[in-house]
Amino acid sequence: MRSPKDFFKPLAVGAPAPRHEIPFRPSRMIHFFPASNEKMRGKAQDMATKVDVLLANLEDGVPAGDKEAARAGLVEVATSVDFGETQFWTRVNSLDSPWGLDDLTAAVLDAGDALDVIMIPKVEGPEDIHYVDRLLAQLEAKAGLTEPLMVHAILETARGVANVEEICLASPRMQGLSLGPADLAANRRMKTTRVGGGHPDYVVRQDPDPDDEHADRPIYQQDLWHYTIARMVDACVTAGILPYYGPFGDIADGVACEDQFRNAYLLGCVGAWSLHPSQIEIAKRVFSPRPADVAHAQRVIEAMGDGTGAIMLDGKMEDDASTKQCQVVVALARELAARDPELAESYGFAS
Repeated sequence: MRSPKDFFKPLAVGAPAPRHEIPFRPSRMIHFFPASNEKMRGKAQDMATKVDVLLANLEDGVPAGDKEAARAGLVEVATSVDFGETQFWTRVNSLDSPWGLDDLTAAVLDAGDALDVIMIPKVEGPEDIHYVDRLLAQLEAKAGLTEPLMVHAILETARGVANVEEICLASPRMQGLSLGPADLAANRRMKTTRVGGGHPDYVVRQDPDPDDEHADRPIYQQDLWHYTIARMVDACVTAGILPYYGPFGDIADGVACEDQFRNAYLLGCVGAWSLHPSQIEIAKRVFSPRPADVAHAQRVIEAMGDGTGAIMLDGKMEDDASTKQCQVVVALARELAARDPELAESYGFAS
């Protein structure tokens, strides 16, 4: 049993006090680069000016023989790049791997001053977060850090999804969750080889035409990830942390990528992973409210006055629930516009 009063005490002598709230900073795209790749490290400074989150990847996508080079690359980027307003994250190797402990140690002791968030893959339950929480506190104390590092978990197993609420509430370090569709599909024994997105065999079919049994019956492709994303969003909102869609693997299919990102955005996600520069602009466009939506939301808020009661606006009923929805859109628009003059102008916020 743990007293609620102890929840916000440091877990190690000399470690910084945990945060009471998760700071919201734009994170429409978490842009991955392999930290072992010298050419990609050379582009990190330029990429930091184009993305909301830049992530040095040490895990999947980095061959076993390059794991130590990736760890050294993380430290190199952390100590040489001016990130400005951009967040700097890293994804370490899983806790059951030979590299996870050394990744966490180097991340805190050698790169901790530059890092904002450490992403933990294949989290299956709160015990994984408890382990990381205590270890980070000890390392922060050793490194003399004054701000606590945040933790982001990836849902990649059925057990993780089953325990998602407990994971979200496991520590005040929890910053958010991402959906890991490829590993999750394998763990669930789903019969798809795609990395995210829909599947042409996952459909609903229109009923037969009662007057013509030979008439075509249109089919409509469905979203394999709707349930999991919705559950993840609910768990994150309950805990006061942030939900993200993960990777979309078909780099060449920008249209389907945008569709998947928009599904996640509409369900409540704040961002998605970008695996290629072409996906950066897609994520930026999708996870920024459309100017027309912002204008409409502002009209509703203004027309509703104190936000109570109900009105008719453009032939549609608006009430206090409508106002709350509109406030979500306008608040996000203002957060993004504060850091993006082009968006501010499109929203009519520019002074």
